Amino acid sequence: MTGSTARTGRTGRTGIRTASAAAADPGTPVRRFTSYAAIGDSFTEGVGDPGPDGVFIGWADRLAALLATQLPDDGFRYANLAVRGRLLGAIVEEQVPRAVELAPQLVTFCAGGNDILRPGSDPDALAEQYEAALAELLTTVGTVVVCTGFDTREFPVLRHLRGRIATYNELLRAVADRHGCPVLDLWSLRPVQDSRAWDEDRLHLSPDGHRRVALRCAELLGVDGVEPGEADVPWPEPSAPAHGSARGEDLRWARQYLLPWIGRRLRGESSGDSVEPKRPDLGPL
Repeated sequence: MTGSTARTGRTGRTGIRTASAAAADPGTPVRRFTSYAAIGDSFTEGVGDPGPDGVFIGWADRLAALLATQLPDDGFRYANLAVRGRLLGAIVEEQVPRAVELAPQLVTFCAGGNDILRPGSDPDALAEQYEAALAELLTTVGTVVVCTGFDTREFPVLRHLRGRIATYNELLRAVADRHGCPVLDLWSLRPVQDSRAWDEDRLHLSPDGHRRVALRCAELLGVDGVEPGEADVPWPEPSAPAHGSARGEDLRWARQYLLPWIGRRLRGESSGDSVEPKRPDLGPL
């Protein structure tokens, strides 16, 4: 099955059918995954979506919770190997072999965003590295979801990267097509272009942003109970900001988040240097 077929929700190599396809042909059951491992960086770790115990939740944990509802109690197992700050090379070296070892039915593979942020990064070289890792994953994993990057046109600090992100996205789509993998299309998820979908650091999703990504992926995988378009419900009309508040917020953001981030880059440090995966083994939620 090609990636384009996977995105339409028809049954094929991945065994995935979307909710809309299931409604059109109720005779064929929707695939129910019994195990799921998430690999990636801060996006998949869930930074920006803190839980009551201080551990981040994030879209992958939220997706796991939705997948678990499709099975009897304790019938679903989940691992999250993602670590903030990781570049694609580190994800390939540290997380991909572990995911291959765990051999879950489902993996979401979101990687390369931190590389794209770096000056001089090469989308073609990144896509080649991604494809080699994807092929390795598919030796033991039933279905691997390929994730695109977000459209950054509404974000001044990242707007200049829009073309590079779009190029990388198209290369990843081609990779997904060659391997018959479904694509989690985050570029077209319009609600996350609203500032309310983002944490105050402007680099990570807010809890509601993570929720919308989980819903989009659940729709892609045909999870029962998730309505088509649920992730795309428009935001309420925002209230008008106070005069001068935008500039003040920009200055506060630069002091609190931008300057420390630049400092870590100059020192060769990462926010994830001392962080371990929060769920290194497949286990019940």
